[in-house]
Amino acid sequence: MSNNSPAVWFQSNRYHAAAECEHCKRIVRHESWCPTIDPIVAYAYGIVADPSKLTIGDKLILHSLGVAWG
Repeated sequence: MSNNSPAVWFQSNRYHAAAECEHCKRIVRHESWCPTIDPIVAYAYGIVADPSKLTIGDKLILHSLGVAWG
């Protein structure tokens, strides 16, 4: 018995570039590391964009490692 189903699934071409995610560039499904679906990555992305969002614990850890935020 032969299985003639395609080995690779392709995304539909109905979507345009403006519909893609600004982080992972995917349209239908986000990458596992995308900050829109992973709260840890979203926190890391947020503190790089705005260092005032660091928790006090993370500030202490980074300070002890010699990281200077400017």
